[in-house]
Amino acid sequence: MSHFRFSSARTRRLVMALVASTALVACEPANNTAENNAAPSYSAEEVATESARLNEWFEGQFEVEVGFSPIQQTFLGRKTNNDKIDDFSLEAQMEQLNWKRASVAEMQSSFDYEKLNADAKISYDIWAYQLAAAEAANEFRTNGYTFDQMSAVHSFFPQLLIAFHRVEDAADLEAYIARIRATEVALDQLIALSKESAALGARPPRFAFESVIESARQIISGAPFTDGDDSSIWADAQKKIATQLEAGTIDQAKADELTASAREALTANWQPAYERLIAWQEEDIANTSDETQGVASLPNGVAYYNERLANQTTTSLTADEIHQIGLDEVARLKAEMEAIKNSVGFEGDLKAFFASLRENKDDRRHYYPDTDEGRQGYIDDATAAIENIKTKLPDYFGILPKADLEVRRVEPFREQPGAAQHYFPGTPDGSRPGIYYAHLSDMTAMPKGELEVIAYHEGLPGHHMQIAIQQELESVPTFRTQAGFTAYSEGWGLYSEILAKEMNGTYVDPYSDFGRLGSEIWRAIRLVLDTGLHSKGWSEEQAVQYFLDNSAITEAQARSEVRRYMVLPGQATSYKIGMLKIQELRKKAEDALGEKFDIRGFHDTVLGGGAVPLNVLERMVDQWIEQLQAG
Repeated sequence: MSHFRFSSARTRRLVMALVASTALVACEPANNTAENNAAPSYSAEEVATESARLNEWFEGQFEVEVGFSPIQQTFLGRKTNNDKIDDFSLEAQMEQLNWKRASVAEMQSSFDYEKLNADAKISYDIWAYQLAAAEAANEFRTNGYTFDQMSAVHSFFPQLLIAFHRVEDAADLEAYIARIRATEVALDQLIALSKESAALGARPPRFAFESVIESARQIISGAPFTDGDDSSIWADAQKKIATQLEAGTIDQAKADELTASAREALTANWQPAYERLIAWQEEDIANTSDETQGVASLPNGVAYYNERLANQTTTSLTADEIHQIGLDEVARLKAEMEAIKNSVGFEGDLKAFFASLRENKDDRRHYYPDTDEGRQGYIDDATAAIENIKTKLPDYFGILPKADLEVRRVEPFREQPGAAQHYFPGTPDGSRPGIYYAHLSDMTAMPKGELEVIAYHEGLPGHHMQIAIQQELESVPTFRTQAGFTAYSEGWGLYSEILAKEMNGTYVDPYSDFGRLGSEIWRAIRLVLDTGLHSKGWSEEQAVQYFLDNSAITEAQARSEVRRYMVLPGQATSYKIGMLKIQELRKKAEDALGEKFDIRGFHDTVLGGGAVPLNVLERMVDQWIEQLQAG
């Protein structure tokens, strides 16, 4: 379970994720005073003026930064450059990094940090440390994998056109076709990056190659590429043209012209590019083996993994510390699971209970039928769970999201049995809703007992709530409404699962509550396995078995998860680390405030500044506590 942050961390940084994530390595307040001398005292008017000046400067910087990414502009709901795709070349990446360097240097020379208010200081620190994280990640630019089954950048291009490219007139259709052609350039640029890494010995495990080859073939299967039914992209192109013909924005002659142009772009540009990707993957897979290893075995692998842990958790926790936290949390959660197992009258140990839930795939109490009706039933029930919890949100939040949320099945060309569910943000203006995507090709990997907890994590009060509120904020610079920090956002998603339990009418079935614990222990297991695989020499089979021994997860889910950790080192540790920090801060506030503690105020403090590194979040909560104590 995860969310994909295309604005900031996923569009333009779909590339930058290959080079430099925007999550901070650390984020302490800047110190602009010589030798820690006491800062001068400024009037309230001076502070307000300097803070407003900085915020206005940030608006200009954000527009320049967004200008690098036509894809991000689309995700923001804009139509600027909607005939283009991002430049994925190394030269473009370095241009962006150099721009960020110059931007931070300008900020540091143009603004007096001590003259800023508390929130402007946070913005200043985040902007500077985004650069620090990019610099740290750039040291390991060739260690990351360009193509794998999780980032699946090759599958993103059809998804961009099908799900996110808005068509309202003939110009939008022309832009759609231009983007089909531009995909060829983008794929070739990504292939070049992949070849550079491979030449230095950094290539993903064999299973990643197999997944990329299979999904790339699926993208160019069917008309107009091969015999058979229309491919997903060709069906979408024809549908978009037909819709505009029916709406009267184009006539039949224009529709025919656009249809021919789309077909030609797909066969002359799109198909050859995917064929070159497949050929490259088939060539390089010969350099892999069935033996899977963590990134520590790659050149500079140990240092690279340490950078990834710092980047993804926004802490200085070591691999050994994270591993031990995971072991401790697994033990704690298993005790809670024992209590539920006993409450339903199961005779046998916890491992046997896991097996009973895992193996009874035909038991309609625990699984949906593996049919189209079963898949629709899952979507309907997930939607109902989200609608139910909507009614309870005002008791726990002062700030509520305006954007809508939809539950959808993952498109066939990127659907994977047992893969993690995920969330895509809507547009800031609400014109496109947030989307909770579910992989439903194998319903035996989607137990009913896990439905509620996933819906709360991906939807409400989880990712959709946090990200929609962030995008709708008007009290912070725009760049902060789009910033992404994995430990914060995934920590919130996991925290929201247990928060939902505080709301009456959730997890009423003991198996759903067991599913909630299963979800949390899943994230605790991630701490053990991610560090085990990448710093302790664990094998894929050893990691899969640990999963099966300590959860009710199916083997298909376990293998999919372990393979996810292997190609995204460090990412899986962010969930539990972030959740534990939010829980720690809530207890800190409850202890400090006593009767003054207000759950709505706490949640508004956590969500009201957008995504931030964990120590900045602590800063914000401390300031809220101080304000209430002073009042």
